[in-house]
This record gives sequence, C-alpha cells and structure tokens, in this order.
Amino acid sequence: MPENPPAALSRQDRASPVLPPTLGPVDPAMLWREIVSGACGCNDPLVKGLLATGIRNHGSFRGALAALLGRKLGDRSVADDALAELVTEVFEADPDIVNAAAADLVAIRERDPATAEYVTPFLFFKGYHAVQSHRVAHWLWHNGRGYLALHLQSRCSELFGVDIHPAARLGRRVLFDHGTGIVIGETSVLEDDVSLLQGVTLGGTGKNVGDRHPKVRRGVLIGAGATILGNIEIGEGAKVGAGSIVLESVSPYTTVVGNPARVVGTRHSSLPAFTMDQMLPPIDYII
Repeated sequence: MPENPPAALSRQDRASPVLPPTLGPVDPAMLWREIVSGACGCNDPLVKGLLATGIRNHGSFRGALAALLGRKLGDRSVADDALAELVTEVFEADPDIVNAAAADLVAIRERDPATAEYVTPFLFFKGYHAVQSHRVAHWLWHNGRGYLALHLQSRCSELFGVDIHPAARLGRRVLFDHGTGIVIGETSVLEDDVSLLQGVTLGGTGKNVGDRHPKVRRGVLIGAGATILGNIEIGEGAKVGAGSIVLESVSPYTTVVGNPARVVGTRHSSLPAFTMDQMLPPIDYII
C-alpha cells in the first residue's frame, strides 16, 4: 500500500467519461487493496471513524461487505452482529456471491459519471447495497430459509426504498442508479450488464400465478420511472425510455418509449447499459 495514495480523480480529470467495460472476472482481493488505498487518502477527522469502521478495520472485501450489510440491515428482530455473521456464512457457502458483488462495484465506477473511485459506492450507494442484500436473500430463499429471506427483503424495502423478491434472479455487473423506488417481482430475471434507474417496476399484470414477470436480457438500459409488466422479454441491448409503460416484448437493440411503449428510431448495435445514454435515437418518420 503506498504511503501517500493519490486523491481520487474528479470527473473532469478522467480521460473519458465512459471507461471500457470490465467483462472478465474481478479479483476481490485486488479490488479491496484499491478500496483501502482510497480510504487512506482521506484526512477529514469527522470521516476517519466511518472509514475505519467501514473499510480499514477489515482485512478483506468479503469481511467488510458482510459487516456493512449487518450494520445496514440489523434491527431489533435480528441484531447487527448476528446478521453480519449470517452474511459471512452465506459468503462462505457460495463465494461466487462475493465475486458478483465485486463485479457490481466495478460496473458502478465504469458507468456512473459521478463516481471516480470505489469507496463512495461501497459505503454510500443504496442501489449497490440493495443488490448485495438481495444476493444474500436469494441464497437464503433457495436454501430453506424463506422467512429470513423475506425479512431481508422487507428491511431492504424499508431502508433503501428498493423491493426485490428473494426469488428474482440477478446477473453480474448490475447497476441500480440511485435505486429509490425500484420494484422487482418474484419471477423476474435480470441478466448480466443491466442498468436500471430509479422508480423502475418489473411487475405482473394481475393475479396470475407462475411465471409472470419480465425477463430483461443482457445490456439493457431502463430509464427512470419505467414500468414493465407481464412475462415479456426485453431483448438484449434494448433501451426503455424514462416513464414508459411496456406491456409487450421488446426486440433486441431497439428503443421504446411512451405509454404504451412504441419503437422509435432505428436499431442500434451497442449495449446502452454501458454508456447510460438515455437520449432517443433519431426519429425516422414524421407524423
């Protein structure tokens, strides 16, 4: 660890606002060394205790994340230390959850223009905390501890304003930008490299049972306040405009917007989740 780690780059100091996406495995140990280095660069006396509790007092990414989720989600029903111990047990049972959490953190830095380092999203971004809480709840749900999984879902909803059913399936490198108001139903699927903004709903259309929620494929970007209902597919690389109501499947690499959502512009070839570009494509017709 360098004695005087460089200060985090400002947004203006970056070579490019969009960094090349890291699609390969992320080494949690290497990531943790960079997080600790960043935490050591802060000399604010009022923040030193926070950074010590959240980062410097821990020897690994796994241990720090377990402690953080314990502090965030603990309450009178399940104490902080007991919950942190539970999260540690889940991480030990399935180390791939930790690998996914590390990949999610790297994705935030690459896609969020307001984030130039890792300390800030790790400690303060409730969208990131909600996704990692869900990963733990999802493991509990599938390992015979359903009520505890639902308890974590409830706490996550209360604290972060993000409500994800424990059975919903999330891939890697998932970004919940801001996170507030996101609702994801039981049979929803989010594949790798998906980005959601605040207020997104992935819901059902009524009282149907069984497979009834959306399937969001790789690289999709869903804008703020969009509502996607039913067992429909949002194809790879699609973009859903802010405030849209989507009731039918969306073809890959297309943009939809409106209520009800309709296709606008021509097909694109990129994955909008990486660029976070929410602008509409050129319209190829005039009414």
